[in-house]
Amino acid sequence: MPRGSPELTEKRKNEILDACEKIYGTQGFYGVNIKEISKEISLTRPAIYNYFETKEEILLGLLIREYADWCDRIEKLIEPAREFNRSELSAQLADTLRDKATLLRILNMNLFEIEQNSRVERLAEFKIQFQRSRAALSEILRAYRADMDGAECGEFCEIFSAFLIGVFPFTAHTEKQREAMRMADVSIAEPSIYEMVYACLLKLLPEEKC
Repeated sequence: MPRGSPELTEKRKNEILDACEKIYGTQGFYGVNIKEISKEISLTRPAIYNYFETKEEILLGLLIREYADWCDRIEKLIEPAREFNRSELSAQLADTLRDKATLLRILNMNLFEIEQNSRVERLAEFKIQFQRSRAALSEILRAYRADMDGAECGEFCEIFSAFLIGVFPFTAHTEKQREAMRMADVSIAEPSIYEMVYACLLKLLPEEKC
């Protein structure tokens, strides 16, 4: 078990997650490993194992941190949502995901491997944040449209959650993918995360109540 104060433990965990995010951003899932992470920070490989058992648990920790930050953002929209029209609410929600490429990439590309190689208690930490996001979105919907019931909010959350899993590949093509599309005469479009989420929400949200 790691030694030191809770503050020091949290600091070291974040150092590990920061290094993981850097490597994941440039080298992807297969580039992330304990050895490479240890090169980026002051902790040795054995010390890192005091905090995370596998590289997948480190990536899960990164996903949890990203999800928690997203939850913080959307929870701030609960009260203001009472005054938004559909376009304004779509824009505000889309903006909370504008810089969440890491979150969306992990959800789309690596969640299965992460779940296979992480302890169930670590997965439960992610599920807590996932449920927190659903609760916040439901509160936003009820603030926006007081007549929306639990079933309608639940349906929105299910559809929107499924949509988010598929966003990343449409917003980040590799050069190899672009070349393949050119060879196949496929039109290349690469909307931003904001643009994709905004367009989805405009169709998914009901019109504001008159």
